[in-house]
Amino acid sequence: MIVFYKERLVILSVPKTGTTALESAFRARADIVVANPPDLKHATIYRYNRFFRPMFDKVCGAEMESVAVIREPVSWLGSWYRYRRRPSVKGHPNATHDVSFEEFVQAYVRGSPPPFAKIGSQSRFIDPRGRGPGVTHLFRYEEPARLHQFLTKRLGAMPELTRQNASPEMTLELSAKAKEKYRRKCAEEFELYEAID
Repeated sequence: MIVFYKERLVILSVPKTGTTALESAFRARADIVVANPPDLKHATIYRYNRFFRPMFDKVCGAEMESVAVIREPVSWLGSWYRYRRRPSVKGHPNATHDVSFEEFVQAYVRGSPPPFAKIGSQSRFIDPRGRGPGVTHLFRYEEPARLHQFLTKRLGAMPELTRQNASPEMTLELSAKAKEKYRRKCAEEFELYEAID
């Protein structure tokens, strides 16, 4: 999470959407950078509204706007799958070395996924669950120019971004049947992405 107090802007860190690169680039410019622990760095809008927003409201009298980046759902799962194939996690219950991408997606859409496919949800990340406002500004990961234009307008010149925390490169294949099942069982993920202007 990255906070720019004067500009009244908070960038939420949706996992696997490039926000670690933003955090690194804006570290010297931001007022607050929550880099650790992961549960706070990746605070959902619900957690932000519950724990962080009251500080700005009650202590500072400041109404903050929020930003989140959302990735195309199949690409998002692919990034998680590749990330969990890093050599350093081999043998860990979260590792995906012993499953195909197809098996990973099939496991993810189960009611109770195994540890290697337990990764949360982008739609749940931005759901305030009735506790405060939703995310003010949503951007697609695949359209970085729109996010950069917005941030430049709000914060001034954009610092240079470098890839951080990137997943290993690899070609992934997903059958039409598995993709259709993912789209059907997790329709809210696709509806969220497709609704972003």
